[in-house]
Amino acid sequence: MTLLAIALVIVLLILLVALAKAPPLVAFVVAALLGGVLLGVPLETIPKAIEKGIGDTIGPLVVIVVLGAMAGKLIADSGAARRIADALIALFGPRRLPLAMAATGFLVGIPLFYNVGFVLMVPLIFSITARAKLPPVHVGMPLLAGLSIAHGFLPPHPSPTALVTQLHADLGQTLIYGLIVGVPTLLIAGPLFAMTLKNIQSPPSALFGSDDSVERRLPGTAVSFLCALLPVGLIAGTTALGYLALSPDLAAAVRFVGNPTVVLLVAIAIAMVALGAGSGLPLPRMMESFAGATRDIAPILLIIAGAGALKQVLVESGADRVLAAELATLPIPPLVLGWLLACVIRIALGSATVAGLTAGGLVAPLLATSGANPNLMVLAIGAGSLMCSHVNDSGFWMFKEYFGLSLRDTFRSWSLMETLVGTFGLVFVLLLDAVV
Repeated sequence: MTLLAIALVIVLLILLVALAKAPPLVAFVVAALLGGVLLGVPLETIPKAIEKGIGDTIGPLVVIVVLGAMAGKLIADSGAARRIADALIALFGPRRLPLAMAATGFLVGIPLFYNVGFVLMVPLIFSITARAKLPPVHVGMPLLAGLSIAHGFLPPHPSPTALVTQLHADLGQTLIYGLIVGVPTLLIAGPLFAMTLKNIQSPPSALFGSDDSVERRLPGTAVSFLCALLPVGLIAGTTALGYLALSPDLAAAVRFVGNPTVVLLVAIAIAMVALGAGSGLPLPRMMESFAGATRDIAPILLIIAGAGALKQVLVESGADRVLAAELATLPIPPLVLGWLLACVIRIALGSATVAGLTAGGLVAPLLATSGANPNLMVLAIGAGSLMCSHVNDSGFWMFKEYFGLSLRDTFRSWSLMETLVGTFGLVFVLLLDAVV
């Protein structure tokens, strides 16, 4: 009954968005209300769950997404993105760009949370594809696959780190195994899969576009790379410093400086001086760019908020616990069971973190009796938690809206990429289990 109710909610959501052309936020709220009723959530709790879901989802994101859009727009309008794109195309050539993007996404994804990495890297994707005249999905998918794999497999990301503690795994070994599993998974779900996406055309993003017909001085290549990668460097550097034995006051200062909001504000201020002055971009023109970026990003934030509302109602219903209890009795190997639990909860609820932590709590008692490797269990659950991203996942809608795709094209690109990550992640975990 639980699965049937969730399926009906998802079908309704797709019909409202795809056929009725309802605003996505409205469609999400309607689906959340119906889902709450069908799943037996107390009526007075449903509106509160919707409000909580919206707040919990966009609360940590709204400032980061808006500032990231402003930084990306400044990099585009100043000509820095054009400089970076030209340099990368000259270095790797158009044919090897997907491989370069995959490596970039994986390396950037280790220190950065997925949403932060997405917001910072999307302007680079559009700049490169505009200069190379390649489809954005074809070039961008390997980078996003790298970000996703790092998010699901590697500490210090929230879900893998929490699972290491929950399952009494070793952080260092989990990180090493995660790299061993993640690299071949990335090659398959990134550059190889991207070869099938060349026919998916998406319109150039107005948010990160620039008018190349306007003649202005271009900033230097080194300055352009510095300004674009400064947020990544600051966050990575402060993350590394966090592992040192610092005094409480110094540790607090490091955490403050490494906060994504502070990092992006600093990066924008430096870029305004280095790029604005370097390209002859006047201050009023920069302020216009910032205002335009804020307007363009608002609809995406509303869609992310709607996905959070639906997810929270499903969580309040206890659907994850019901599904997990039914699956936990299946006579299958422990690593596959952990993967399957996370996979089903991910499909039902949309949240990779909820799926991972719920599955971890259920398989933790089995580890002592089954003899399964706890480090590999962290990775198996991480792989399952990335499976089958669809309409109840905010990441699905971020990708769709940023890349300007139809629902059909989003399913056959983003959803399929995440499914490949989850499937081959499990395959390589099982292969590694056979030799360690």
